Amino acid sequence: MFRRADAVTCICEGLRADIVARGVPHERVTVIPNAVDIESFGESDGYDQQLATEIGVAGKPVIGFLGSFYAYEGLDLAVDALSSMRARIPDLVLLLVGGGPQAANLKAQAERLGLADRVIFTGRVAHDQVQRYYDLVDVLVYPRHAMRLTDLVSPLKPLEAMAQQRVLVASDVGGHRELIKDGSTGRLFKAGDQAAFAAAVVDMFAKRDQWDGFRRAGREFVEKERNWRASVARYQPVYERLVDA
Repeated sequence: MFRRADAVTCICEGLRADIVARGVPHERVTVIPNAVDIESFGESDGYDQQLATEIGVAGKPVIGFLGSFYAYEGLDLAVDALSSMRARIPDLVLLLVGGGPQAANLKAQAERLGLADRVIFTGRVAHDQVQRYYDLVDVLVYPRHAMRLTDLVSPLKPLEAMAQQRVLVASDVGGHRELIKDGSTGRLFKAGDQAAFAAAVVDMFAKRDQWDGFRRAGREFVEKERNWRASVARYQPVYERLVDA
């Protein structure tokens, strides 16, 4: 189907490389990248003390993930690394907001490691409440495991985090490397490496004075390159080329 098409579009460079490797001429394949509606991410209402108290994270440093709990997201790595991180960041908690196929396994893992009161599971929350939970997280974590899916496809969650001017740490799978500039818009660590993940998180907390810089750089990236207006504009030359052919 790709070879028969006059033009092919995909959401990231990883997929373009895979399509070209199947024998499709490079010039026929255009990346229309993942993007966010930046107008949907305005000013935060700030830290919700009541909610923080209700779920048990008040006054504590928090790393967190909001989304669906699939195996490839690597949340098991975050749970495994929590004890070593807590040795250097006392009272650190892991906030997991959402649900999915791995929810039961993650809860069992936390119990087995004696971390049941350190890994906070909220379950799924209403869409209009998600922002309240984002506001409780100091550092968002995206520890995706390395596999074909995560190396080829770029996710939306880190872009949403940058649009909200959040601080983030992510694994260096291909999909993340297309979105996150290490040391500028976030921190990357070697995928699957528990020690590297823990070190990146600890280092991020040790450099709070740099967080404003991360926030500004991330927001600037989505405002200039990864908003829907800029992304959809890439379709125009594709259509013009086909019409003129």
